[in-house]
Amino acid sequence: MDATDSAILLELFLDLDTPEGLRAELLEGEILIEPPGDGHHAHLRSELADQVWHESATEMQMSQHKGLRLAAGTPHPPNHVIPDVTFAPEELRLFRGAPPWMEPDGVAMVAEVTSSRPDQDRITKRHCYARAGIPLYLLIDREKSQVSLFSAPHREEYTEVHLAAFGEPLTIPAPFGFDLDTKDFL
Repeated sequence: MDATDSAILLELFLDLDTPEGLRAELLEGEILIEPPGDGHHAHLRSELADQVWHESATEMQMSQHKGLRLAAGTPHPPNHVIPDVTFAPEELRLFRGAPPWMEPDGVAMVAEVTSSRPDQDRITKRHCYARAGIPLYLLIDREKSQVSLFSAPHREEYTEVHLAAFGEPLTIPAPFGFDLDTKDFL
């Protein structure tokens, strides 16, 4: 893909009129259109948000489905990714007045719940979030019945990963500073 193709792809993506309820992302030069998640997907997002809201040591602002503009690998246009949940310290008021596709500066953690394309969440998005320097990436993997917390981003990968099977606690480090209870993820 050359620079002209990359610019055309980005323009096509930004001009998409995505039907209500669908989510469009531009990920490593590919336009992905996803249907809404099922009830279990929504339950897991809600459970995570509720625990962060009540247990986090730092007050967090949360956005479900907030568009992030992230650097892409050459020669692709910038990635336009929509995490299931994005968290930032409340004091930053990061989401207030933000454009539809915002830069990730100040984001403390993104979370994904696997759905129709689990390898996009497990691999491609993980690399995008690491490349963007997002400190924490939480993956709730429904097929594997486990939660993975990726931290310490370096280039296109996270250098640390902590795993917990559904039902086991998983420590979410500062600025959150609490143990995620995954019993209700089952």
